[in-house]
Order: sequence, then C-alpha cells, then structure tokens
Amino acid sequence: MRRFSLSRASGGFQLGTTVPRPPRCRRGAHATSYASLLRRCAAEKSLEGTGAVHAHMCRTGFPYLGLGNKLLDAYLKSGSLHHAQKMFDEMPARHIVSWNAMVSSYVRRGRNPEAIALYRRMPLEGVSPDGFTFSSVLKALAEVGSLRGGQEAHGHLVVSGFGAGNHLFISTALVNMYAKFRRLGEARLVYDRAAEKDVVLATALIVGCTQIGEDAEAVRGFADMVNGRIGANEFTFASVLIACGNLGELAVGATIHSLIVKSGFDDRESSSQTSLLVMYSRCSLIDDALKVYSEIATPNLVARTAIMGVLLSGHREEEALSAFRTALRDSMRPNGFILSTALRACSSLALPDTGKQVHSLAVKSDLNRDRFVGAALVDLYGKCGDVKTARSVFDGLANRDLVSVNSMIAAYAANGRGGEAVSLFNEATTSGLPPSDATYTSALSACSGAGLLEEGRRIFASIGRDRDKGPTRDHVSCYVDLLARGGRLVEAERLIATSQVENPDAVLWRTLLGACKLHGEVEMAERTAKRILELSPGDDGTLVLLLNVYASAGRWEEVAKMKRAAREMRLRKEPAVSWVEVDKRVHTFTAGDLSHPRAAEIYETLEVLMEKTKVLGYVPDTRFVLQAFESESERERSLYYHSEKLAIAFAVLSGGEGGAPIMILKNLRVCGDCHAWIKLASKVLGRGVAARDAKRFHHFRDGMCSCGDYW
Repeated sequence: MRRFSLSRASGGFQLGTTVPRPPRCRRGAHATSYASLLRRCAAEKSLEGTGAVHAHMCRTGFPYLGLGNKLLDAYLKSGSLHHAQKMFDEMPARHIVSWNAMVSSYVRRGRNPEAIALYRRMPLEGVSPDGFTFSSVLKALAEVGSLRGGQEAHGHLVVSGFGAGNHLFISTALVNMYAKFRRLGEARLVYDRAAEKDVVLATALIVGCTQIGEDAEAVRGFADMVNGRIGANEFTFASVLIACGNLGELAVGATIHSLIVKSGFDDRESSSQTSLLVMYSRCSLIDDALKVYSEIATPNLVARTAIMGVLLSGHREEEALSAFRTALRDSMRPNGFILSTALRACSSLALPDTGKQVHSLAVKSDLNRDRFVGAALVDLYGKCGDVKTARSVFDGLANRDLVSVNSMIAAYAANGRGGEAVSLFNEATTSGLPPSDATYTSALSACSGAGLLEEGRRIFASIGRDRDKGPTRDHVSCYVDLLARGGRLVEAERLIATSQVENPDAVLWRTLLGACKLHGEVEMAERTAKRILELSPGDDGTLVLLLNVYASAGRWEEVAKMKRAAREMRLRKEPAVSWVEVDKRVHTFTAGDLSHPRAAEIYETLEVLMEKTKVLGYVPDTRFVLQAFESESERERSLYYHSEKLAIAFAVLSGGEGGAPIMILKNLRVCGDCHAWIKLASKVLGRGVAARDAKRFHHFRDGMCSCGDYW
C-alpha cells in the first residue's frame, strides 16, 4: 500500500488524502480518486496541490491525459495559465470546453492577443467555435482595437448559425464590441434584431452609448426599456443618469431619480447615488452633488472618485486633491480610477511634484501600467512640459488604447511637436485603431501649432470619410485656425460660411477674428466681429479682440471708441495673470504688480535682465501696447513689467541664474513682445524656460523657442 500527502509548506492548503496504489484492474477507481483530488485542488485554487497530483500521476505511470480536462480546469482555477497552456498543448484530443476555458481565461487576465491566437487556431485543428467562444473573443478583439477582426468574427458566427439573434449573451457581446468601436448603428441593429431582450443586453447598449458620448441615444435606449417593460438594474440607472448630466437634462434626471426610488435602488451605498451626484455636477449643480455625497453613509472608493470628478468639473482641483488625501488616510486601497482622477487634478494645476508623488503611489500599487492611469500620466507630463517622460510612460503601457493615444498626441500638440503628433496619428490609424473626435481635434491642433498645412488638410479631409456625421465644430475650429494662422484668411472665412457643422456658433468666427489680429487684417476683423455679434449680441470677448486688432494696427481713435463702449456696457477684459512655483509655493503676478513682498528686488532683477537682453538685440515691440501713451519711451517701458517677465524675474531671484529650467504659467496667450524677450532671456540665463499659456507650451533655450515663432 502506497500513501502520499499533498501539502503546502505555508500550511495554508492541506490534503491528507490517502491514495492506495491500485492494481491495474482498478484503474477506473484510481481515476475517480484523482478526479476527486483535482476537484478539491480547483476549489482551493491550489497550484501546489494541482502540481503534486499531476506529478504523482506521472511517477505512477497513470495515463493522466485521460483526466486532461480536469487537470486543465485545476490549473486554470489555481491561476497558472502557463501550466494550463502546457497541459492543453499535450492533450491528444481537445473538447470545445477546453478551448473555451483557455480562451476565456486569457481574456479575463487581459491577455487578449493570446486569446485571439487560440481562436484562430481552432479551425486549423478542425474545431468549430461555439457561442461561448465567440462571446469571449469578441471582447478580446474590442480590447485590442481590431474592428476588422471583430467584423470577421461577426461574419464567422453568422455562418456558424449564431447570428439569428437567438443567443442573448452573443448579442450582448456584439453590442459591447460595436459600441466600443463607436459603431452605434451596428450596435443598435444587433440590439433590434435580438429575438429576446433582457436587462443585460439593454444596459450594454445604454452603457456603450454613454461611453462614446452618444448620450441622447442612451436616454432613448432607456425609454425603449421602460416601454418594453424591461426592468432596469442599478448599472442601467447609473449610466442613464450620467447621460442626463452630460445633456444637462435635469428634469429627465429627476424623473429617473423617482424611478430609482420606486425600484428600491436608492440606498445610500448604491451606484445610482454616485451617478446622481455626477448628474448634478454636470448640470452645474455642484452644491447639490456635494449634498448627495454627504448623505452617503460610508462612501466607498467609487463614491470618493466620483466626488473628486465633481470637484474637478467645478474647477475646485485643490479640494479634489484634499478628498484624495482623505481617502488615503482612511486606508482605502487606490484603484486606477481614483489615481487617474487625482492625476487630472495635478494636470489642471500644473503641479509636477504632486503628480510625481501620485505616480510613485501608482507604481507601488502596481497600477502604473493601468490604461486609465497611463493616459492620465501622459496627460500630466504633457501639460507640465515634460514630453520625454510622457512618451516613456506611453511606451511602457501594456495596452495602448485610444485614450492613451489621444493623450500622447495632445501632449505633442501642446508642446509644439507637430511632426511627432502627426506621425503617431498615422501610426494609430494604420494599425486599425479608429480615431475618435478627440483624436482628430488633437491632431489638427498639432498641425495648427506647427504650421503643417498639408498634413492638416489631409487629416481634415479624412474626417468626412471616417465619421458618418462629418466634422464637428471643434474640428472646423482647429482647421480654421490652421488656415488663418497660415495666412489663408479668405479660405478660412469661406470654410466657416459654407460649413455644415453641427451646432455652429460664434466660436468659429472668433477663431478667425483672433487670426485677423496676427495678420493685421482690420477690414476682415470688422466684418467678422459683426457676424459674431449677430450670433451672440453683447459678446464681450469679441469686443476685446477687436480692440486688440485696432491697437496692433495703431488705430488709437478706434481703440478709444471701443474702450468707451466697453465702459458703457460694463465690460472688463480678463486680466493677464502669470504664476510660478518656488519652494512648493505658488507666486502670482499681474502686469505692473507691486503687491509681492519682494517687489523691489524683483524689479531690480528684471532691470538687470532687460539690460542684458538689449545687448543681445532685444527691442520692445510697441505693437503689443494697448494703451495710448504720450511718448514712445513710455510705451516701451510699459512692456517691461508684463506678468510673465515678473514671474521669470522672481524665479531667477529665488534660484539664481543656473540650475533647472524655469517653468511659468499664464492664463492667456503669451504676447509677442514677451515671447521675443524670453528667447533672449533664456540665452542670458543659460537655462531653459518653459511657459505654458492658454494655447500651448513654449520651450525656450539658447535664444530659440520650440514653436519656431509660429503660435
């Protein structure tokens, strides 16, 4: 009699089973014992136990391949895909159940390419996929961004007899896949053809609509559910509430809230409560959202992440970071969503040091390769002017999806790296990743910032081919900016006048008006301003822009008239503000600011810098002076004390003339005179200066700027 015991050294798993070595005639009974042991190993998720049983089979010469499916199941449930794959490859005959177990396990672990490879191997070995195979592989194809592969799988399942709409789980997988690829028409067609509809299928359509920004379709889908008497669950309610918030449909949201109460999903821990506060925030009712949050008895990680998003939507980034710190103090283990939200707050405030702390936490939590965290990190470093680190993070992502690609293209665009942005756009589109509206916007913005007219034309033309509804207002606005800043003002004007853009408004004409100032086109500026005021009477931004056009052209009488009109209308131009972080404190400056405690030292430092830059050829450009002065010297001197110059002077005063690059931020576009001066100042200082304005980053070094004087 031979006895053996399977145990784990840690003592966590014990199998004290006694297995006799059976005579040859009792192999069936022996197989039953092994099967029982393997079932127990699978239930306990014990890789060590499974391996020990497998090893014992080998030592005793037992034909273990007869129990291949049970061994495979035990390895998979023990978490070892490696051992499971080896077992699978050794099996002389593989049942469809074995194939499905492997494919679905790869998908669950996020190893989608391996799942797809197994699926494609099936027909080569004479195995026909079934409904469970298709439902798993459709998810894998969606995750890797292979629309063509998904369409081929759809065709394959139709040919295999699974396309009649009689299998709810397949219909649900197809709806999820097409929604992820923004193919709402196909998703809706699959939904409509389903012979039977349940809450899971209907919710898949609603969630898909919400995720791709088709909020009106999400609300319509919910109405269809109600009319079809399909009961909603909390995930349905959560998604449709977010859609209502995005649409600003407070009344519809309130009606849905009453349905939530009637359905019993209004408890203080439900996801519906979390979505309710998101809806209020997107209807600009931040205080109402905060009230809902305060009523949640014990906010979980989802609710805390949601309230951080609410605070971000209200431009209350510091409070969002405070909520994040509170979650950490409460010993909550962060996930990718809350970390990415915290990183968004750091991006908005341009706080690289705080962002790096969150990055470190992501690494410690093994979440730095998470797709949401990765995209947020790319966005953070891009907005802080560190394109090299942004690209390093991007290259290290396990799966580069559309969100991370968009973040990287936007980072290139914001930092004047138009060529690299276009290259990444081309790489993404040729690899089968369907561009989103944001992809096109970032790519066109990159072309505009770098003056890449022909590349911009090609990208803009491709929108009509790839997007059923044609270009959006943002796409047209970026293209108008590209044309106008490149001196193609007439073409830009014609484009706006003939465009069939969705929801047109004064924004497009305002883009053209800004370019009129750049090229000194006073007549076109007047004509454009008139069009804007017809669309948006009393638009204060338009009057300020027109005033700037007159000032740049030296039309001081018109400037005086515009100022009188502005006073009568009680209009105020947004003041230019620049800020710089020194020793973890943010110091803010306005033009001619004397409020800083070290104002005298700052002005002395600036005077020294002025003299040194003049030696290198700096001449104040009085075209950027918007006030009338009695003498030219007064006009020149007024340029000395712009907010960005004061911020740089303070950084120099605080840190000396050597060391790390200076980084300043400005709420408006950097003026042309300051741009010319900072180029020379970077040469004088022997250090880089990064300036982030309302449009982009400017990286100054050795008398040059990354924008190539095109901004």
